[in-house]
Amino acid sequence: ASLLAALEQTAAEAGFAVSVGSVRDLDHRSISAAVERHLAHRVAGIVVIAPVESAGEALERLPHDVPLVTVDGDPRRPIPLVTVDQVAGARAATEHLLAAGHRTVWHVSGPSDWFDSAGRIEGWREALRQAGAEVPPLVPADWSAAAGYRCGQMLARMPEVTAVFTANDHLALGVLRALHEHGRRVPDDISVVGFDDVPEAAYFIPPLTTVRPDFTAVAAASLDLLLAQIESESAGPLRQTIAPTLVPRRSVGPPPTR
Repeated sequence: ASLLAALEQTAAEAGFAVSVGSVRDLDHRSISAAVERHLAHRVAGIVVIAPVESAGEALERLPHDVPLVTVDGDPRRPIPLVTVDQVAGARAATEHLLAAGHRTVWHVSGPSDWFDSAGRIEGWREALRQAGAEVPPLVPADWSAAAGYRCGQMLARMPEVTAVFTANDHLALGVLRALHEHGRRVPDDISVVGFDDVPEAAYFIPPLTTVRPDFTAVAAASLDLLLAQIESESAGPLRQTIAPTLVPRRSVGPPPTR
């Protein structure tokens, strides 16, 4: 939602209107149908938020004369791409927890078929290995607060867990609820860091330390790549990676003394 709002504002400033199309499934049939609907309205170009592999497969089959940019898509495919540096963001979150004195950091991940989730897992593991810290087992989930709550119920029962990095802020919200119900105080007993900096994150109890993607920069870069294709038929595949920012709040503290 934040990215769509930024895209609409950035496009309007450049003199373009934005038509939004949603798909129920990120497969070839659904994406192709959505693209065809937009082409029928003679749009100048198309930006597709394509965070899973099946979406990339569908986009490669589209006509090559369609000005197209993907956001958070498959970096292995020859399609113009703008992406948040998921690895760097996860690394910053993990390093922040390690710097607070925690011996290791547990990770509640997003869905396995999402590129965002894979990048955040990679950054988490990379930070732990570079610090010489133990890499705990991955705690798989989806993107929902309900999944975070279920994972949090398990983590709350493990006294060795003192730091948790969740793949998004909704997961963190569920983890916070579970920890509270089990009497594990944040950040006195367990520190928690999220990802995305949703508008509500500053009002969680406690306010959530998180990683903020620069959606305005992603929108501007997407429009730049799209205009490059519209204005020049020779414009080849281009990539831009946007660095996120760690936002420290009150959900991180030193580990408890034993």
